Amino acid sequence: MKTFLKIISQYVKPYSKYVVLNVFFNIAGVIFSLLSMLLIVPFLNVLFEKTVPVAAPAALEFTSRSIQDNFNYFIFQLIEKHGSQTTLVIVSVAAVILFFLKTSNIYFASYFMAPIRNGVVRDLRNKIYGKIIELPLSYYSRERKGDIMSRLTQDVQEVEWSVMASIEKIFRDPLNILIFLIGMFAMSPRLTIFVLLVLPLAALLIGTIGRNLRRTSTRSQGQMGELMSQVEETLSGLRIIKAFNAQEQSERTFQKQNQVFTRLMNRISRLRELASPLSEFMGSFVVVGLMAFGGNLVLRSQGGLSAEAFIAYIAVFSQLLVPAKSISTAYYHLNKGLASIDRINEVLESENPIKEVANPVEINSFESKIELKNVRFSYENAPVINDISLTINKGETVAFVGQSGSGKSTLVDLLARFYDVVEGEILVDGKDIRKVNTKELRNLMGIVPQDPVLFNDTILANITFGTTPDKATAETAAKVAHAWEFISQMEDGLEAHLGDRGSTLSGGQRQRICLARAIYRNPPILILDEATSSLDSESENYVQASLQDLRSSRTTIIIAHRLSTIQNADRIYVIKEGQIAEQGNHAELMALNGEYRYLFELQNHGNLS
Repeated sequence: MKTFLKIISQYVKPYSKYVVLNVFFNIAGVIFSLLSMLLIVPFLNVLFEKTVPVAAPAALEFTSRSIQDNFNYFIFQLIEKHGSQTTLVIVSVAAVILFFLKTSNIYFASYFMAPIRNGVVRDLRNKIYGKIIELPLSYYSRERKGDIMSRLTQDVQEVEWSVMASIEKIFRDPLNILIFLIGMFAMSPRLTIFVLLVLPLAALLIGTIGRNLRRTSTRSQGQMGELMSQVEETLSGLRIIKAFNAQEQSERTFQKQNQVFTRLMNRISRLRELASPLSEFMGSFVVVGLMAFGGNLVLRSQGGLSAEAFIAYIAVFSQLLVPAKSISTAYYHLNKGLASIDRINEVLESENPIKEVANPVEINSFESKIELKNVRFSYENAPVINDISLTINKGETVAFVGQSGSGKSTLVDLLARFYDVVEGEILVDGKDIRKVNTKELRNLMGIVPQDPVLFNDTILANITFGTTPDKATAETAAKVAHAWEFISQMEDGLEAHLGDRGSTLSGGQRQRICLARAIYRNPPILILDEATSSLDSESENYVQASLQDLRSSRTTIIIAHRLSTIQNADRIYVIKEGQIAEQGNHAELMALNGEYRYLFELQNHGNLS
């Protein structure tokens, strides 16, 4: 219930005006529905000629006797003036009008419910996506992408189908029940008390099954996340699956997980479908008991009910069963949807360790140097960077080399504040990057990743990503990155649309588009994380020449495996097990006959000389 109330307070509250209109039209619809049911009594009286002559209207009171006497007076006046047949027609027309007013108001209630239902789901999607963008990279090293996608799609869809549909019924049906109960109390307090004693037993049984449904739904949504994760991994690794003839193995794994999901869904379907027959049976049980109890009262002339009034009471009660059944069904669906809300909240309530300070220090330019002071960092308590201190001056080209897993890329991630240091500090122009605005900090940097990341959009949109598009500047950036030679040969040029992850381009072409994207920003700090690793030898030579020109006007940080590409760097840091093992330029490091020389000769000669 807390989760449901949280949805109401956080997501439904902005649509309060629509809620008010929905409630208003629902109340009007229920009142007209009740009045149409009450016309049964005068209709039957006229039909069977049992209308009691009443000389004057009774005092208006909220009692069955007052209502009955006034109805009788009104009907008697019609009969006296127009005759029984005409009165029957008048009563029938009045019933039709009341039914029309009832259905019209119910439609308008649904009309104003639509913006609430669809708006809440839209807001929920926006909030989840915003949280996905906000959360740090470390979060996704623990979570499976497929499961995150499942929460954004499957779970949000379940909220729309289950929770929002239930909210619509919960706004409407309790009002129906309340107004019908008031009418029933006016007609016969004794019978209504009997109803109120029996109905809670049905509610208790339905609630027990509903809680079981929520637990099972939580498990099923988690299993759907597992399925989505495997599909995502399959699409990403399809080449490897085929190359190693692992299709059957992958298919067996998927089928096994899919079978678990199917069993859970069977259980959910059976529990959910139990709502309608169970509520119908309990309703029938109450109706039979009511007929036996009320019929006995009529036969004994107790309780102040005539046979016609008792029939009208049963008719009104039958209308009470519809919203009661609807609420029980909504309760089942709500529990299934709340399981999805719980999974969504796990993402929304995840804490982002990258905190923005309340009053950040301004950093709109890079003027002097970057400093790392006694920096330490760990992944899940596993040390990666261990007490590194260094300085990178403006205009320098600095390279980091070392074996895979030594911590090179992590240093760059810390500088861009994808992660925060565990100990020590990183300063840009003497400003701790934890105290500046992260967006301003990253505006100073252009990053070319090791694995080229492109989006399913045009080449222009990819080059100008995150900035204002300018075709002339984009063309210049593409030329500097030696990407214009293949872009210009495309039919649509910069407007050519790339496939998923740039699948229409070769690996080298994708890397050059990424390089053009970094160049387009014209950042004072250029970070190249194996930026030429996907290029052929000729393209690499072109790009290296371009990078050499770029370095003269900006600070460049290079992470490299190919040591031949960094021989002209001002300073090279050899990282080993999270520490600086050696530092110096190429000649100085070769003269040390240490780790750098070992790596260089291994790459260039294939043996140790």
